[in-house]
Amino acid sequence: MTALRERASPNHDGRGAAMRIDMLVLHYTGMTSAAAALERLCDAAARVSAHYLVEEDGVLWRLVAEDRRAWHAGISHWQGESDLNAVSLGIEIVNPGHEWGYRPFPPPQMDTVERLCLDLLRRHPIPPWRVVGHSDIAPDRKTDPGELFDWPRLARSGVGIWPEPTRALAAGPPSRDQAAADLAAIGYRIAPDLEAAALTAFQRRFRPALCDGALDPETATRLAEVRRAYDRARIG
Repeated sequence: MTALRERASPNHDGRGAAMRIDMLVLHYTGMTSAAAALERLCDAAARVSAHYLVEEDGVLWRLVAEDRRAWHAGISHWQGESDLNAVSLGIEIVNPGHEWGYRPFPPPQMDTVERLCLDLLRRHPIPPWRVVGHSDIAPDRKTDPGELFDWPRLARSGVGIWPEPTRALAAGPPSRDQAAADLAAIGYRIAPDLEAAALTAFQRRFRPALCDGALDPETATRLAEVRRAYDRARIG
């Protein structure tokens, strides 16, 4: 593991009755610098935090102990569950984000993220279908870590799920009902006012070349193959 730096954030509390850690949430900081992000995550007035922060050069910070509930997920949902802070670990990955000049995540940073994720998965019973991005669990509010994040690399190392895309498209026009069923089976919250946001979040994660929230044939095909991969993972 990369050498660990410590800076205690005051923004945490107990995990409550859940008493389990079985989810990993990846974020980008969405701020102009690592220093600004670190200050905010450790500012009691901000009331936000994460367990870890990874800088672009690979420097790793621990901000909240893993047995404590960090305040990183906010209002969010996955697989019918809503109090995700209580059961998750949060990693903030330094990147200016879509507001301040979104850019690729450098190799030293991804090296640290990969090693950190693998270490957390070794020590906690986090299944691959519960490794998510912030936009997966809060698609109407969040866009991070975004379409430039290297989910395929993490999956190749054993972190999360990434089926390779097929070249063949499903026959016939895409079905909105089937798309909603596939999104829900993967874990996304489905509601009439969230359909486009959930599709956009799915595209950011699994079809990053075009993230427009439209149910085109490629998105429908990708939904079906990702759902199958999640179903296979859940049954072992």
